[in-house]
Amino acid sequence: MTNKALALALLCLILAAIYPAVPVMASPATPPSPVGEAVLVMDAAGGQVLYSKNADQKMYPASTTKIMTALVALEKSSLADMVTVSERAAKVGGTRIGLQPGEQVKMEHLLYMLMLSSANDAAVAIAEHVGGSVPGFADMMNARAREIGARHTHFVNPNGMPDEDHYTTARDLALISRAAMQNETFRRIVSTVNYKVARKENMKPEVLEKVQELERIYGPVQEDFFNHNKLLWHNYYGYRGANGIKTGYTVDAGQCIAASARRGDRELIAVVLNSQGANLWTDAAMLLDYGFENFTPVALVKPREIITDAAVQYGTARAVLETAGFLYYNFPTGEDPRVTRRVELNKNISAPLEAGEQLGELVLESEGRELGRVPLVTVHPVARKLSSYWWFRAGAVPAALVLLKAMAAIFRFRRRRRPRGRVVYLRKRDRW
Repeated sequence: MTNKALALALLCLILAAIYPAVPVMASPATPPSPVGEAVLVMDAAGGQVLYSKNADQKMYPASTTKIMTALVALEKSSLADMVTVSERAAKVGGTRIGLQPGEQVKMEHLLYMLMLSSANDAAVAIAEHVGGSVPGFADMMNARAREIGARHTHFVNPNGMPDEDHYTTARDLALISRAAMQNETFRRIVSTVNYKVARKENMKPEVLEKVQELERIYGPVQEDFFNHNKLLWHNYYGYRGANGIKTGYTVDAGQCIAASARRGDRELIAVVLNSQGANLWTDAAMLLDYGFENFTPVALVKPREIITDAAVQYGTARAVLETAGFLYYNFPTGEDPRVTRRVELNKNISAPLEAGEQLGELVLESEGRELGRVPLVTVHPVARKLSSYWWFRAGAVPAALVLLKAMAAIFRFRRRRRPRGRVVYLRKRDRW
């Protein structure tokens, strides 16, 4: 080694000792590359989108439609309802489980048939029972979609059979799935791998006779139902932590799925629309892996943090405001977030106020990007000043005038009496 090279190496060692290596922030991981035409992965707790491709593109949902069907049925009916299957429901096309006209099935059983075996006949039976008709139920589905915020979705049937006016987007389907998974009964149903129903126990004699005749030709009536979602299975396609929710397929829609998985305290929802073949399972797993492995949730706000106070018109005091909930945000793993807080208060805040009344929002931002909002509510009630009421002001002025007049009269009366008393007193003294 030459003297120059030796000197350079020595210099590097000295510099390394003086200036230790600065840790480099981890760069964002390579985004996934799913086959599906429109995909998205979302944090189920806060609704934050971690990755998307063509998320707002109009797509056909196929049987993922049944997520909304089940949600509306759970919200608008009872699991104990006995549903009578109509001729129309029994003859609907696509995937069926062989429900018979006149057959009576408990709503709970129909929902398992719907979500596990993707039964189109169960979907129509549910729609007619809850909505009075398929169009009536579709109206209920569309109204619920708007409430959820899925504003680029339109349903015309409860099962996802092809129709140009029956569509959604990956983002909307994720929002619908997130809302549905907040229903505990829905969660229980879609996480079930196998469900058995003794259908013939509740059949009327005439229906049972027809079913027995069909059994002699086609074999036993279906009473065992297996979930089509292979992510739940303990096989090659099984996914660790998978807990729902629904698959779908038509020629026009391609292979579709809304999938969810939970690991620890985190739950993610992945949507894949128009994938091909077995890529459906690898697409969903790829999106879920990307979300779990490359993002870390950070608690930016916790409930009951005192944030600020606000002036209250006509109030006896200022309103003290605290946060009304959590806000978690998923940052790329290794990133050091710099988050700022900003308070937005309602205009024209006036008394009286109850405790827990929302008066504004705490806005969380990072590098000019809004991360989320948390409601700000009053800690204590704020009473209204008595003098601010019109009836008080209207009565106070005349009362004050009357009082002043009375005081003036008393003063004059005493003044007239006082000199007389003195004169009499002096005269009496003079006489002594």
